[in-house]
Amino acid sequence: MKANILVTGGTGMIGSALQEILGDAAIFLSSKECNLTDYNKTLETFKKYNPNYVIHLAAKVGGVVANMNYLGDFFRENIMMNTNVLEVSRVCGVHKVISLLSTCIYPDRCEYPLTEEQIHSGAPHFSNYAYAHAKRMLDIQSKAYRSQYGCNFITAVPNNLFGKHDNYDLENSHVIPAMIRKFHEASLNNKDVVLWGTGTPLREFTYSNDLAKVLLYLLENYNKAEPINVGNTKEISIKEMANMIADIMGFKGNIVWDSSRPDGQLRKPSNNSKLTKLGWSQDMFTDHKEALKETCKWSVSNYPNLRGVK
Repeated sequence: MKANILVTGGTGMIGSALQEILGDAAIFLSSKECNLTDYNKTLETFKKYNPNYVIHLAAKVGGVVANMNYLGDFFRENIMMNTNVLEVSRVCGVHKVISLLSTCIYPDRCEYPLTEEQIHSGAPHFSNYAYAHAKRMLDIQSKAYRSQYGCNFITAVPNNLFGKHDNYDLENSHVIPAMIRKFHEASLNNKDVVLWGTGTPLREFTYSNDLAKVLLYLLENYNKAEPINVGNTKEISIKEMANMIADIMGFKGNIVWDSSRPDGQLRKPSNNSKLTKLGWSQDMFTDHKEALKETCKWSVSNYPNLRGVK
């Protein structure tokens, strides 16, 4: 299965985790090497490498502010990337494509835990509806190509991700890399750390190395048209996560919770029973504390040359 795998978004967080596993046995494509919004360049690149399998991770991503300010850009660029990757995969006879979706595709109002059949049952949250619909169309295109052309195109839905090679930009990053950066910089400057909300909401977090292993597991074991939730469903509060990071990093200052800032939803649990029925058990996910130790150690050793810091 390692032979002739091409990974788009190959230098991002999940792509880097796959590199640790696959090494030279796969092609890790970066945006610098190929602009996937350009059909001809995408076709040329795929013909060059002639992959049997494609793991499609590439996407235009950003934080809440960027998603709201550049709705058209997020929709257009993701639609073009996804359309080109799947069409070129079809034209080049790729045996199987697995494309990464996002839990933001789920309706803003739905039943919990999140189950795959709810994905198209309502509008996504207004703050990133353009990006979310582009990701939904990746699911639709995969199904359409399966129906018309017999392509083995599958899609996977992770939850909140963290790990090495993450984005640490305080405006555009997710909660864990933002906290790691804040605790480290506060330690350097002997300051307290201010975090948004009360810390009470519960969230599910999946380590990037675990997701990389899950994706390879799906390449061998999942061939159905329906999307599959692939995240670690163990919930942990934002406050517990912050305390864990502070302890790992030896932070001696105070953690100040700014309750004037919004908490967001109390819970957003997901259902990964499709994955566990395939044979991937919950205890195969890395313990949160152990995964955070690895992530914090890597982050500190690579500071300030982290994505989003410089």
